[in-house]
Amino acid sequence: MKSSDELKKIVKEKYSEIAKASVSCGCSCCGSPQVTDISDFSEDYKNKDGYYEDADLGLGCGIPTDFAEIKKGDFVLDLGSGAGNDCFVALSLTGEEGKVFGLDFTDEMIKKANLNKIVVGATNVEFVKGDIEDMPFENDFFDVVISNCVLNLVPNKELAFSNINRVLKPNGHFCVSDIVLEGKLPKEIESAAIMYAGCVSGALQKQDYLDVITKAGFKNVEIKKNRKIELPDSNLLEFVNKEELDKYRNSGTGIYSITVVGYK
Repeated sequence: MKSSDELKKIVKEKYSEIAKASVSCGCSCCGSPQVTDISDFSEDYKNKDGYYEDADLGLGCGIPTDFAEIKKGDFVLDLGSGAGNDCFVALSLTGEEGKVFGLDFTDEMIKKANLNKIVVGATNVEFVKGDIEDMPFENDFFDVVISNCVLNLVPNKELAFSNINRVLKPNGHFCVSDIVLEGKLPKEIESAAIMYAGCVSGALQKQDYLDVITKAGFKNVEIKKNRKIELPDSNLLEFVNKEELDKYRNSGTGIYSITVVGYK
């Protein structure tokens, strides 16, 4: 079992690689295929207000802004903001009266997001480097916290949701899209570092994930969207043989993208 620091290093290296590739060519098409193929659970943002194509690296697993109930004037925090995709969509909802902060722990993603910010011409968005387990924000600061396929990558999810609770204003809420499991993954997949960076083997069982949220003090926790994910055989066969894959396919184990809300 890898340590928390080792897991963070794996994630940081893989997502830094994606950010560097996307900066070099100006598009998401040349992100690392070894990562992006596995973690390609993303949904189509193209008709969303505020959407900017270069900020969409295809690394999400939902559209949390669809259910986040962001209002004009809200202060919004996006955890694991990457190149800024969800931040720019959230900006279209907060209006000039509000402000959006994006938190990411990779220098390359912060750089990419700030380049996109200049092109978009957004003045009320700020990209901050920091760790989700130790957020550099004051208590009771945000109206809404969002995140897209990121919290499953955080080793200490209890600490992550505790920090979300801390930075939310009283009666504030979060809306996150994330990967969860129903059933157990084969150990070869679960232990593969690339799968961890690809949002799969760091995932909790669905009920355990919801329990972490309620233990952090949130109420009215509700899954707004539940979507089953099918990983391609070609990807899984990098980690297991055909017999193991068939056993996995027949086991009833499921990988799901959920979008969940909770209130402080």
